Amino acid sequence: MMLQGTAVSLLSLLAGMCAPGSAAEQPYPAKPVRLVSPYAPGGGSDTLARVIAQRLTETWPYPVIVENRPGAAGSLGAELVAKATPDGYTLLVTPSAALTINPHLYSNLRYDTFKNFAHITAATNSPYYLVVHPKIPANNVKELVAYAKANPGKLNYSSSGNGSSTHLAGVLFNNTAGVDTLHVPYKGAAPAIVDLLAGNIQMRFSSVVPVLPHVRSGRLRGLAVSSAKRYTPLPDVPTIGESGLPGYVVESFYVVAAPAGTPRPLVAKLNKDIVSRLKEPEIIARMVADGAEVIGSSPEEVTRSLREDYARWAKPIKDSGAKAD
Repeated sequence: MMLQGTAVSLLSLLAGMCAPGSAAEQPYPAKPVRLVSPYAPGGGSDTLARVIAQRLTETWPYPVIVENRPGAAGSLGAELVAKATPDGYTLLVTPSAALTINPHLYSNLRYDTFKNFAHITAATNSPYYLVVHPKIPANNVKELVAYAKANPGKLNYSSSGNGSSTHLAGVLFNNTAGVDTLHVPYKGAAPAIVDLLAGNIQMRFSSVVPVLPHVRSGRLRGLAVSSAKRYTPLPDVPTIGESGLPGYVVESFYVVAAPAGTPRPLVAKLNKDIVSRLKEPEIIARMVADGAEVIGSSPEEVTRSLREDYARWAKPIKDSGAKAD
């Protein structure tokens, strides 16, 4: 009787282990997923997060909920995800700057880009468009560099604030070209573009969408894009690198990441599901309209891109003296 009872107990245990929905067999996701955007609603990070959330909600049996956690240039939201349980239920969508620029700006940052995150994919990429006021006698980057060298300290460029990527793009330009252009910080892109149109500022490294109508109308002159290769929606616009400054690359790519320790099979599933939805024609067209290109890289590729970007910013930030503590 004891053997029979033992056999029954073992069978019951095995049945429980194999039952649908048991912990061992539970599919992912088994509950809602939180997608953290470390910036305020309405920006590029928030827009991309909501596109991904909508598409994954249509794919998965549970919803994906966007949670905005702005503060400290994306650092607060990134820290929240870095410290979350690595089970796939808290994810991050952020511009690369929070992971590659902030570590050089904040001495008290409480996360490490390469130790505290499992990188899932580089979702999209947005170059900067180098534009000048038409009164500047330069039709390309070589002519702009020549003019800057002939007129040291007389050219200024606007940024969206000290330590912003538009500020540092100018620092890198100065270092690469060996010129001295002056940085003028603004509280956001809109007032910076207004002053550029008025001629109070001579040049700017801008997101494409806000300045493209002004380039087309002739109120600004577009010289080049800052990406490593030509920007697909503007195939006739050269890169800064091919225009006389080889090696100059400034790209704002958006990263999807999970906490370090997230199981590799789960990272692979997240990559597959997110990338497949991003590469739908409708999403590609929407991203282009917002001034971005879909990348959809592998986890290994995005980690490599982050390491390159992290190294690229070390010297320009040190040279600029920018700090954000």
